Amino acid sequence: MDLLNVVDKAFANENVANFPEFKAGDTITVTYKIKEGDKFRKQDFRGVVIQISGATPYTRTFTVRKVSSGIGVERIFPYQSPFIDSITVNKYGKVRRARIFYLRDLTGKKARIKERNYSKKAEATEE
Repeated sequence: MDLLNVVDKAFANENVANFPEFKAGDTITVTYKIKEGDKFRKQDFRGVVIQISGATPYTRTFTVRKVSSGIGVERIFPYQSPFIDSITVNKYGKVRRARIFYLRDLTGKKARIKERNYSKKAEATEE
């Protein structure tokens, strides 16, 4: 079992501990690194989290969807990816499902998600 812990520590991403908690329906901005030739640059991808899947932290992925120029764009990010620089939560959404694939068929005002009341004070009292 000691060998498994060594391997887990070797492949663990240090930034994961700094990522905020988010669920399906939340609007997040993922800043990730893109390699162009010899250089790296950072790019933001802001959208709604459609699903979070994966049993262990090393296989966990999340799908983010945004509408760009009237076309829906989805991107799957591995949670342990070294290319993810930061994740910020812009809005906490109120949805009843863990996988909100029904957003793909909705357009306009129907595709809006209600905002969940979220405060740091409530989070501190729960712990």
